[in-house]
Formats: sequence, C-alpha cells, structure tokens
Amino acid sequence: MNHEMRNSVLKTYRKELWSRFMRAITDYDLIQPNDRIAICISGGKDSMLMALMFKVLQTFSEVPFEVKYVVMDPGYKKEHRQQIIDNAQKLDIPIEIHDSRIFEYVDTLPKSPCYLCARMRRGHLYAFAEKLGCNKIALGHHYDDAIETTLLNIFYGGQFGTMLPRLNSTSNQGMELIRPLYLVREKSIIKWATRYNLEFLNCACSFTEKKQTDSKRLEIKKLIETLSETNPFLEANIFRSVEHVNLGKVMSYYDDDIEEVSFLDQFKKDNT
Repeated sequence: MNHEMRNSVLKTYRKELWSRFMRAITDYDLIQPNDRIAICISGGKDSMLMALMFKVLQTFSEVPFEVKYVVMDPGYKKEHRQQIIDNAQKLDIPIEIHDSRIFEYVDTLPKSPCYLCARMRRGHLYAFAEKLGCNKIALGHHYDDAIETTLLNIFYGGQFGTMLPRLNSTSNQGMELIRPLYLVREKSIIKWATRYNLEFLNCACSFTEKKQTDSKRLEIKKLIETLSETNPFLEANIFRSVEHVNLGKVMSYYDDDIEEVSFLDQFKKDNT
C-alpha cells in the first residue's frame, strides 16, 4: 500500500475522512464478524477512497471480515478502463474486473438511459458479488449524496425519503447494501484526491458526457450550494430532517412501503 496515502487518511485527514468513516460503521453497525464484503469500485473518487479505507481497516480491525474489490466494467473505453487499473495500482488495491456490455445496449435507447443503466449495472454487480460468495456490497455514496437524494425525492419524486446507510436488497435475498462513507463530506474527498493529483472517472458513458448539464442531481447540488451561502446550517438540517420525522405531522405514510396510513385514521380514532 502507498504508505503516504495510507497515513494521510489516518493522520492528515483523520477528522474529515477516517473518523467519519469509522463513525458510520459503528453507528449503523455496518460490519459483522465473518462478513465477506464486495467493495464496489466504479472508478470514481468516492469508491476508490472507500476501497483504500477498507484496506487500512483490515490491517487492525478486531472484527474478522473479508473484502473483494470489485470493478463492474459496463463497457468503458479502453483508456477509462486503464485509468481504473492505474489508480488501483497507485492505491495498492487488488481489483477484480467483471465485464458486461451494458453501454452497448443503453446507447441505443432514444431517451435518457441512466435509470435503466443503473438497474442493469446493479443487477450485474449483485450476480458478481454472489459468485464471489459475498453477503454485503459496499457502495461509495457519501453525505452529500444523501441530502441531494432527499431533495430529489421531494422535488421530482413527490415523496419524502432518503438514501439509507444500510438496507437489504429487494431483489437478491441475503444480500445487504452498506454505505460506509455516509457521514463523509464530498469536499473532504476532493481535498484528499487533489492533494495527490489523482484523477478519477466521473461516469464515463457517452450519454452523460453529452448531457451532463441536464443532470437533475447537478441542479440540486447547485441549489444547495446557493442556499448554503446564506444558511450555513442548511445541509445539516436536510440531513437531520430524515432522522426527526414526526409521523403525527405528515398527511400520510407507508407502513413497510405497503399499506398507506393517513392522518385521518388517527384523527378519527381520537374523535370516536
């Protein structure tokens, strides 16, 4: 392992990166003894840093667990694939690459293929993780992803919900998804990557390269940045809002995502 990069996580960026990484693992109980975790590496800064921190964690963890560093190649250009390999070598990450041809299919679609592409990539990832004997998949979503998802759900989904740090797969029984970077800020990850002049992939698909300015997530990110200029607590308040939900003050909610419970149910009960 590159000792300077390892030490930077433990020392230089301990408060910003390592402490938040460990706090998420502890607070959300993300790792149990004898887990075999597939570390999903997309080639971006977030998943690469997550892989490095898992490599560090394994060196002194009192909880025994295994990891597999998984790269699911949906059809990257040759140079993009090589960039992932090069960065993995710099960080001393022993990656395993699984090939698929997802880009070849979604590139033929007339409209935005992002949703379908994400579903197909997740399906391939599940299958590859199961083949490796893993019971968990670690994804590189961070704090900013969580608050952006909350607003995306409100503005464009018409519902209140967020990206959870831990959940069971709905399509693969026995597989669990965890997000160890859940409390890590994106600006801290960028600061770390910039320090070592590391360049990572963004999405690397032809559609995103052409339509990046139309991204709803980017739109939400810019809105949060603008509003935070006059309200320094805005991001923390969005994050906390999904922890402090008062069911007595919502019109309705879903019990286990199945049965709708209306405020009228309790109102009528209180008045009978």
